[in-house]
Amino acid sequence: MARSEPKAGPATLAEANRERRDIVSGQVMDEAGLIRFVAGPDGAVTPDLARKLPGRGLWVAADRASVAAAAGKGLFARAAKAKVSAAADLADQVQSLLQRRLLSGLGLARKAGDLTSGFEKVAAALDAGKAAWLIEASDGAPDGRRKLLGKTRKRSPPTPVFGVFSAEELGLALGAENVIHTAFLAGRAADRWAQDAYRLSGFRPLLPESWREEP
Repeated sequence: MARSEPKAGPATLAEANRERRDIVSGQVMDEAGLIRFVAGPDGAVTPDLARKLPGRGLWVAADRASVAAAAGKGLFARAAKAKVSAAADLADQVQSLLQRRLLSGLGLARKAGDLTSGFEKVAAALDAGKAAWLIEASDGAPDGRRKLLGKTRKRSPPTPVFGVFSAEELGLALGAENVIHTAFLAGRAADRWAQDAYRLSGFRPLLPESWREEP
């Protein structure tokens, strides 16, 4: 049976207290559900995923349609009240940057001891309720994946699953070879990583389409 996409997760307490207006819809939203952009000295709109670049923030809902609308309809210039330009592929840029941040975050989590890898260790973490996320290589064999997905469904709520990166990409990020099964252990690091994962879900599915066809 196909597994549904994870839904947008809750913001941390600090983020829940920070709200910004989406320049596309006009709605006031938690920062956790938005992407910050700034205009550089040359007037080019740049994604600021870490929310640290200088300049006035231009906030857009974290989904492909909203970023494409902001870029294509001149909404950045209107919000900035200045002549600024946004690349036609701005949504693709955001997706690529989010993916890089997520891989970097996994590398940092491994060094901090917040990840566990290998089928048996991941299965034990899921059984014990210690896994905040199940991270599966997008090109891994289905047998082990099906068993671990079954364990995620036994939790309430189900443990979210992330299947964006290949075994090679995960291996490079984690300094290992043939990384297929990984669990991000529950804690503050997992909460921070999840914010980017949920934002990425607005730009691409978190699970490969082929997994939906698996029993």
